[in-house]
Amino acid sequence: MTVTAFAALHRAGEPLLLPCAWDHACAFALAGQGFRAVGTTSLGVAAAAGLPDGASATRDETLRLALTLGSAPFLLSVDAEDGFSDDPDEVGEFARQLAAVGAVGINLEDALGPADLHAAKIAAVRSAAPGLFVNARTDTYWSGDGDATQTLRRLEAYREAGADGVFVPGLTDPDLIASLAAHFDVPLNILYTPAGPTLAHLADLGVRRVSLGSLLYRRALGAALQAAADVRAGRAPDGTTPTYDEVRAPG
Repeated sequence: MTVTAFAALHRAGEPLLLPCAWDHACAFALAGQGFRAVGTTSLGVAAAAGLPDGASATRDETLRLALTLGSAPFLLSVDAEDGFSDDPDEVGEFARQLAAVGAVGINLEDALGPADLHAAKIAAVRSAAPGLFVNARTDTYWSGDGDATQTLRRLEAYREAGADGVFVPGLTDPDLIASLAAHFDVPLNILYTPAGPTLAHLADLGVRRVSLGSLLYRRALGAALQAAADVRAGRAPDGTTPTYDEVRAPG
């Protein structure tokens, strides 16, 4: 694998903390806080458009956001759900389009579908967009029963197909995390959760990428609801509020 600038951010002992945006303003605000790479969140993109997440319904919205952010002065990784198709060639073409507009990474989830199909999608992306960092996600701990053997088998198939990194959202057990991190020769990605290991602990376990997923979108929505409730109750909202001009300013 050619070590791109994005791949180089996946360091042992100092994992890439990847915040995930859902629009232009959010992405540029995060970059302004010093994050060299920004991801997208499929839930945030889908919810903002009034569409379901994980249902291959936001292909156009995802590509439109990538077009907006791909030329920005930060590295962009795109959450592409399952590639928005069961046809590996169509997934490869979507990845090619992402790379063409400037994205440097793609996250592909298996949704617990056939492992060989997901591996074929990864191989198709490798062929269509060789420079794109492919983060291969398995949902065995996210929506499955957390079977460690199945997790390992799936991730091995995805690595064999050409994945540059492997991702197990929902996994919080430190021993299992450490075992997977030691097993693979590519970065292990873990989804941060407030109830799970801290960023420093994940680094000690060998994790080289920590994603925030939809956390920021959900926190932003929660803050908006709290602010509205505060005003209604006669209280001044607390917390950080960017100014109108700060949000309005182009990136």
